[in-house]
Amino acid sequence: MGIKCWGEIMNEQDKIVLKIQKLEHCAGLPEYKTEGAAGMDLVASCEDDIVLKSLERFLVPTGIKIELPHGYEAQIRPRSGLSIKHGISLINCVGTVDEDYRGEVKVGLVNLSAETFTIKRGERIAQMVIAKTTRANIEIVPELTETIRGEGGFGSTGKN
Repeated sequence: MGIKCWGEIMNEQDKIVLKIQKLEHCAGLPEYKTEGAAGMDLVASCEDDIVLKSLERFLVPTGIKIELPHGYEAQIRPRSGLSIKHGISLINCVGTVDEDYRGEVKVGLVNLSAETFTIKRGERIAQMVIAKTTRANIEIVPELTETIRGEGGFGSTGKN
């Protein structure tokens, strides 16, 4: 039996419907750029260029509202190209759009570089990944099970 490519593995049962309301100022809809892409690119839907000076933050509109199915979230993540080439990232690293949110999706960008960066209308600014969520039932216990790591914190599992 041969190896299957992504398109052969995926079927309609593996997909969900993401409802999108396109707002008047929308510069482009979310789009998967390749067959194997986990995230859809989001674009800036600003009227004018946004100039981000070093360490400045800005909430960039995307021109869309979304309706997620029950049990799903949209994760807003940085674009690796903008991060590595220009130091542009998300204020909160990964943003969460909850299934019951109905406002415009906006992306909180920060300029971590020393140089000014300009965001233009229609420019790809972030990725949106749709992920299944699980709600936890909280159980208060007098103690937790022991592990080899125990309370070892950052860097405790490595030698360096």
